[in-house]
Amino acid sequence: MALNKNNQEATTREEVKKVKKTREKKKRIRIRLIPIWLRIIIVLVLLAASILLGAMFGYAVMGSGKAKDVFEKSTWTHIIDLVKGE
Repeated sequence: MALNKNNQEATTREEVKKVKKTREKKKRIRIRLIPIWLRIIIVLVLLAASILLGAMFGYAVMGSGKAKDVFEKSTWTHIIDLVKGE
């Protein structure tokens, strides 16, 4: 025989089924700490920050330039010209 919560023997199978049904009926309600829309915004902000920091790191450390120069338009036009071969 099966045991119930108090470690006592259940007398019939019907009692065991009733106990299982009451457990199944209780739905677990999930409360999110961070809503989905806020998660999306956080991911987009982190993505933009990583792109900017990566460009700054690449230009300053690997390219021997100043990190602030990444945000100037002339830098990007020069890079585009190099890529196109003009």
